[in-house]
Amino acid sequence: RDTEVVSNITLDPDTANHDLILSADCKNVIQGFMWCRLPENPQRFDTERCVLGSQGFFTGRHYWEVDVGTEGYWAVGVAKYSVRRQGRLSLDPEEGIWAVEKCRIQYQALTIPETPLALRKRPTRLGIYLDYEMAQVAFYDVHHKTPVFTFSSAAFNGETVLPFLHVGVGCWLTLRP
Repeated sequence: RDTEVVSNITLDPDTANHDLILSADCKNVIQGFMWCRLPENPQRFDTERCVLGSQGFFTGRHYWEVDVGTEGYWAVGVAKYSVRRQGRLSLDPEEGIWAVEKCRIQYQALTIPETPLALRKRPTRLGIYLDYEMAQVAFYDVHHKTPVFTFSSAAFNGETVLPFLHVGVGCWLTLRP
């Protein structure tokens, strides 16, 4: 990991779905058990349990990590700033999302169609490396020091991209550093 590209990411509460609870430092997110009444906001995901990072990128190389644990459903990666926030959302590159997910015991890259990931060990912390100019988003298992998946021709089209988290029941996600 190149320390010169490590980005200190926080979550943007204005984008968080009503079912999500963010920590005071905006580094942790969990799906709540009761709906939170939050101000209406066109930036907020109204249907999908998603939240974006506060920091957007339109150039350069960036790296951050997400503690994903072993329980629940989650998807993490990056999304274009213009990602649809109202209504149902397909988690795939055509929607402007490049991510990997855990659903039950299956891990997959959210390509079209999905790409099953044959991981030898279950990751508990994922590293996400974004190289904007190379149109690349790569995922790494931090603790086992192994690659997970790489999107090698992401169509950012000059648009700002942001860290993206989709949070399911029983899942607690934490951004690092």
